Amino acid sequence: MSYRVIALDLDGTLLDDQKRILPESLEALNLARKAGVKVLIVTGRHHVAIHPFYQALDLDTPAICCNGTYLYDYIGKKVLESDPLTTQETSAVLDLVKQTDVHHLVYADDAMMYDQLSAPVQRTLKWSETLPTAQRPNLIKVDDFYQAMHDVNAIWKIATTTPDHDELRTLVEKIEQQVGLECEWSWVDQVDIAKKGNSKGRRLQRWVEANGMNMSDVIAFGDNFNDLSMLEHVGLGVAMGNASDEVKARARMVTKVNSQPGIAETIHKYILS
Repeated sequence: MSYRVIALDLDGTLLDDQKRILPESLEALNLARKAGVKVLIVTGRHHVAIHPFYQALDLDTPAICCNGTYLYDYIGKKVLESDPLTTQETSAVLDLVKQTDVHHLVYADDAMMYDQLSAPVQRTLKWSETLPTAQRPNLIKVDDFYQAMHDVNAIWKIATTTPDHDELRTLVEKIEQQVGLECEWSWVDQVDIAKKGNSKGRRLQRWVEANGMNMSDVIAFGDNFNDLSMLEHVGLGVAMGNASDEVKARARMVTKVNSQPGIAETIHKYILS
């Protein structure tokens, strides 16, 4: 089987724990692109937080962002298609979140908005400081999320995080039942809330088919629950060795952990050989 598309999650997958792309991955992906294979970033991140990786890979394809909420054209600097949250949905989520100790960020337009300097925000700011100015993500502190959501055009997702997994699960159940939104675990302590029906797999399928291909033409790499919608529906879904046992069980194959060159080895075996 000759694959025509490589779909890549970033955190925990293409990126190692220091948020770097392994040189072996860069080399293999570059060779695949030269062989005519399309390479796509499919991430839970906002497009403003993937500049350095997009440029390092030298891509010409759009990026699938915020777990499939929208498709972003980096070259044209525009959103190609999207299914954002409404202000009513956002407000309903904020009402539930403020009854808890769960930290949250609102991803909208060209920025990630926060109201408290939580640990995840501090980590992102620290990472941002290591980047050239033009590649730094846009993080904005707001005093009032309810006001801020009326000052933007589109709300992509709300990222909720806490080390208290039980509290996060309880919040997620309420949001799913009372507001009817998509809630996906994107990290061990983070759940992303987006429009019902949005997923990495759904947006990837739309792009693949719009370009005259099928999901069977795709190899996808991922490590978390928000990757399952693509891992389970492509020609070859590959879970990282650092993925949870449940994600591994539902992927077609398992490769090495994200600090080792498993992605490169898989590309060489299934595409370049």
